[in-house]
Amino acid sequence: MKNVSLKNIRKDIVSGIIVALVSIPISMGYAQIAGLPAVYGLYCSILPVLIYGLVTSSPQFVFGVDATPAALVGGTLATLGIVSGSEEAKAVVPAITLVAALWLLLFFFIKAGRIVNYISTPVMGGFISGIGVTIILMQAAKLFGGNAGTGEAIQLVMHIAGEFGSFNLLSAVLGVGTVGIILIAKKFIPKFPMSVLLMVLGALATAIFHIDRFGVKLLPHVDKGLPGFSLPDMSVVLKNPSEIILLGLSVAGVVMAQTLLATNNYANKYGYKVSNNREILAYSAANAASAVIGGCPLNGSVSRTGIADQFGCKSQVMSITASLTMLFIVLFGTPVLEYLPVPILTGIVVAALIGITEFGLAVKLWKTDHTEFAIFVGAFLGVLLFGTIYGVVIGVILSFIAVIVKAVEPPRAFLGVIPGQEGFYSLNRYSNVKKIKGVVIYRFNGALFFANINTFIDDIEKNLDDNTKWVIVDAGGVGSIDVTAVDRLMTLYKVLEKKGIRFYITEHEHTLNDQLRELGAGEFVEKGVVRRTIPLALRDAGLDRPYPVEEEEEQAVSGEVHEDNERLAEIEWAFGEDADEWLEKMAAEMADEIGSVKKDEKNVIVDAEKHAAWGRIGLFDENELLERLEMHLFDDKKYPNLDIDDIEKRIDERRVVVEKKLAQINPDAIQMLKEHRKQILDRMKLHNPYAYEHMMEQKKKHYEHLKKKDPELAQKLKNFYNLSDDDK
Repeated sequence: MKNVSLKNIRKDIVSGIIVALVSIPISMGYAQIAGLPAVYGLYCSILPVLIYGLVTSSPQFVFGVDATPAALVGGTLATLGIVSGSEEAKAVVPAITLVAALWLLLFFFIKAGRIVNYISTPVMGGFISGIGVTIILMQAAKLFGGNAGTGEAIQLVMHIAGEFGSFNLLSAVLGVGTVGIILIAKKFIPKFPMSVLLMVLGALATAIFHIDRFGVKLLPHVDKGLPGFSLPDMSVVLKNPSEIILLGLSVAGVVMAQTLLATNNYANKYGYKVSNNREILAYSAANAASAVIGGCPLNGSVSRTGIADQFGCKSQVMSITASLTMLFIVLFGTPVLEYLPVPILTGIVVAALIGITEFGLAVKLWKTDHTEFAIFVGAFLGVLLFGTIYGVVIGVILSFIAVIVKAVEPPRAFLGVIPGQEGFYSLNRYSNVKKIKGVVIYRFNGALFFANINTFIDDIEKNLDDNTKWVIVDAGGVGSIDVTAVDRLMTLYKVLEKKGIRFYITEHEHTLNDQLRELGAGEFVEKGVVRRTIPLALRDAGLDRPYPVEEEEEQAVSGEVHEDNERLAEIEWAFGEDADEWLEKMAAEMADEIGSVKKDEKNVIVDAEKHAAWGRIGLFDENELLERLEMHLFDDKKYPNLDIDDIEKRIDERRVVVEKKLAQINPDAIQMLKEHRKQILDRMKLHNPYAYEHMMEQKKKHYEHLKKKDPELAQKLKNFYNLSDDDK
C-alpha cells in the first residue's frame, strides 16, 4: 500500500471510520435498488472493501456499493420479472456479480485500462462532475423526507418533483442545514470533523427528542451477524444467459470506466501515479468477494472518496479501517443505527459530492479554450442525460474530435525581426517586431497532411502583396508530411514561381527532406528550396544582416510612460500583452526590496532583481527594468529614508555594465536603446512633468558628483541623458 506512515495514519483511521458511517445509508439503499435486502449493503462493505484496499494502487480511492451498477442490476431484475428482495433475487444478483468480476478479470488480461490514456482532462472533469450531479439528484429527495431515485437527469428531476408529496419540513431543515453547515465548516475550519459531529447530534436528537415522531426517517432495523460464504449458483445464468452475460459485461464496463476515470482524476490532482491494470484487478477481486457473500456488484464511490479526501486520507489504511469499522457495526452496533436520521446522512453525502465537481475547471476552460470547454460540457451532459457508459463514449469521441481540430488549426505565426537582436519573432506577439522588406516568413507547428494543407496555403496566399519577393516557411514544427500535402506544396511552389516569388522551406529535420523525395517532391531538395535555416534562405535571396525592414509611419506619442514602453524581450515572450504589467510589477518588487536594505550595499540592484518573482532577466529587459525602477524610487513618500544619490549611482553603474555587455553581443542594439531611452524621456516629460524634472535634477546632481570621483561613469551618464556641463 502507498503512503502508509505514522504521520498520516491517524487521519487515515479517522477517514476510514467516517467513510464506514457514511456508507451505512448509501450501501443499504443501493443494495435494495439492486434487489437485495438492505443488510447486504453492509455485508458488501466488509470483505470486498478490505480486499480492494489491499490490492489497489490508489492510496485514497474508496470502493463500495454504488448507484450505477445497482441500478443496472435492479433494472434487469425487473425486466426478468424477478421480485426485489425475493429468494430468486438473492440467487441471481450474486451470479451477476461474479459474471461482472470475470469480465473485469478479462479486461485485466487484455490491459483494457489503456482506454484512460485517450481521455483528456476536460473529459475527466466533465465526467466526474456529471457523476457527482447525477448522484446528488438521486439523493436529493431524501433531504426532505422522500426516497432515492434512479435513472438519468430527466427521470431524476421528475422523481424529485413527485417526491414533494412526502415533504417534511423538519427533514428539510436537517438535510439542507447539514449541507450548508458542512460547506461553511469546510471553508473556515476544514480540519474539523463536522460530519461526525452532525451524525452524533442527529443520533442524540433521535434519542432525546424522538424526531422520528415528527416524520423524520431513520435508518431501518438491521439484524446483527455475518453473512454466509458460498459460491453463487451459476445455473441461474443458464436460464437467462444472454441477459445476465450482457448485463455482467455492462456492469464491468461501468465499473472500469467510471472508477478508472475518477481514480486517475484524483491521481492527477495530487500528483501520484496509479497502475490502471492493477486497478482493474482490484475491481475484479472485490466483486468476486462480494459474489461469495451473496452481494451485488461494487464500484468506485466518488462521494465517499470525496469525504475521505476532505478528512485528509493518504493511504488505504482508510479502506482497511472502514471494513473493520463496518464489521464491528454489523456484529455489535446495529441497534445504534436505528437512531441515525436519514436527512443528515444524506446531507453529508451531498456536501461531499458538491466538493468533487469540477466546475472551476469549466470556468477556466471557458476563458482559455472554448473547444476544451465544449468537450467538458459534452462529457458532463453525456453522463447526466445518457448515463455513465454513454458519457464516456461521448467524451472519448469529443477528445478525438479535439485532436483533429487542433491538427487542422495548429499554432502558426508570421515572423519578423527586432532590430539589434538575433532571431525571428512573431509579428503579433512582440510590439517592436518589423517585417523584412519583400519577405513573408511563416511558421507552422504541426504535421502537414490532407486536413490542414488548405489552412497552410490560405495563410500564405492571404499575406502576399505586390512587394512580396520571397516566401520562407519555418518548418521546425513540421515532423511529417503526407502525399496530399506534398502535391499541394508543389502546386503552391509553381504558382509562386510564375509570380516571380522564390519559395523556401527551412528549420526542419533532415527526415522531412527524405519524405519529400520519397513522395515525389525531390525537386525541392535538388533546386535548393529546402534550406537548413532561415538566415541561409535569406542569404540565398541576397539579404544579409542587418535585414532591411518595412518602415512604419511614425506614431504620435501617447499613453502613460509605464504603459506604453516597448523593447521587451523575454518578458514579452512570456507574458504577451501583459508584459508591461509584469515588468512594472517586477520594478515595484525591486523598489520595495531596495527600500529595505542598507544603503551602502554594492550589489543592491542585482540582489533586488534576484529577489523578484521572475528572478534575473535578459539584458534587453534589464535595461527597460532599470528605467522603470528609477521612476518607482523617486516616490519620496513611499521611500522617504532612501539615499537616492547612492541608489542612483548603483543604477547607473549597473546600466553601464548592461550596455557594455549588449555592445559586445550586438553593437546595433546600442543605437536602438538610445532611441528608446529618448522616447521614454519624451513621454515622461509629456505625461508626468513633475517626475521628469525631479529625475533630471537628480541626474544633474549625480553627474556633478561623479565628474571628480568617477569621470568615466560621469561621461556615460552625460551621454545617456544628453546632459551638459552648463547644466546647473
